[in-house]
Amino acid sequence: MNIKVLYHSSIKIESNINIYFDPFKIEVASNDADVIFITHEHYDHFSPEDILKIKKENTIIVLPKNMENMALDLNFEKTNIVLVEPNQKYKLENQELIFETIPAYNVNKNFHKKEMNWVGYILEIEGKRVYVAGDTDITEENKQVKCDIALVPIGGTYTMEAKEAAELVNIIKPKIAIPIHYGAIVGNKEDEKIFVKNVEKDIECKILL
Repeated sequence: MNIKVLYHSSIKIESNINIYFDPFKIEVASNDADVIFITHEHYDHFSPEDILKIKKENTIIVLPKNMENMALDLNFEKTNIVLVEPNQKYKLENQELIFETIPAYNVNKNFHKKEMNWVGYILEIEGKRVYVAGDTDITEENKQVKCDIALVPIGGTYTMEAKEAAELVNIIKPKIAIPIHYGAIVGNKEDEKIFVKNVEKDIECKILL
């Protein structure tokens, strides 16, 4: 698989299908998304104009249950809308894609409240487990994640800051850690350096932003 961090928390995974997470600031319309995963409704994660740049006729959109009307407003067919809740496992039959939802929320600030039921995702793809954390702090739930690749926010203010993100990575011990959610709205190259410095040496850090 080919993982790209396009901008901020906007991610594309190219495998046998094209998978996007939280598309944002898409430069060129490609209309090539097979599946779009949305972690929550904030403008930098659910961006209608960017979703429409990658949406094609049969694109499936996966998003928290309280966002159904937002997907319908973008003319997704009901049959192509998958509504999710935290702590569940799902299978997209027509794409042969299995994924889990992990709660994503703040523990010491109020931007992402647990009761909103927003999520991160673990995809099972090409024999690997890929964790996209969403906007979150370290939580009891995400400390239990088992994955091969972890994409975690490091920008602070709204999510974990760099040292906290490294702490989570050191707890869950993926083979590869990829920092996201920095370089635009919050966070910068200094946060990236702090993250890399604090991740244990047996975990490979990949900088894709």
